[in-house]
Amino acid sequence: MRVKKIKKMKSGKYKLVIEGSNDIVTYDEVILKNNLLSQKEIDEELLLKINIDTDYYDIYMKVIKYIQIRLRSEKEIMKYLEKFKLDEVEKNKIIEQLKQIGLINDFVFAKAYISDKLNLSNYGPNKIKQDLANYDIDNTIIEELIWDIDEREVYEKLYKLMEKKILNNKKYSKYQLKHKLLHEFANLGYQTEMINDIFEKLYVEDNNIIKKEYEKIY
Repeated sequence: MRVKKIKKMKSGKYKLVIEGSNDIVTYDEVILKNNLLSQKEIDEELLLKINIDTDYYDIYMKVIKYIQIRLRSEKEIMKYLEKFKLDEVEKNKIIEQLKQIGLINDFVFAKAYISDKLNLSNYGPNKIKQDLANYDIDNTIIEELIWDIDEREVYEKLYKLMEKKILNNKKYSKYQLKHKLLHEFANLGYQTEMINDIFEKLYVEDNNIIKKEYEKIY
């Protein structure tokens, strides 16, 4: 058999027009790996290898697109690869390739995750720490990055969140509200001491609430 033509397609892939066989849509990595630019004559064994390599890079490119949506942890990639029924050797090969080019890096992933959650969510450090553990991020990485979080920024963030809650309080007594906020913000990953400190600074007794509570109890 002979490779009559190698044609680049709009998708970025290449079409191999093979004499006496079906055309193969493949990747430049497969062409270079199998020396098809200079070697035009191919046998059945090489044709089979081209098809196997193409199947491999089909999956490899899908994983890259999956990562391009957002950064992924190594655990996420391993789970994503399960859908393709690959053996452990092939899965590990893809993982190692992606690590070599920096598309899998749990340190970078964890750092970006912390930044996103601190700036774009209500999460506190403890909640973020737990989430990273669920992604199977190495504990050494987690501890290093959590330690680097500026406590003043966390305090200011929690202050604003609690200020809004307290200002909108129309029915809870001081004890009830404090208990409610402690539960809510502890679940979001903030330290109890910080929650208590901010509450005492922000809370101003509302006589109307006290009166309503008294009447209710009476």
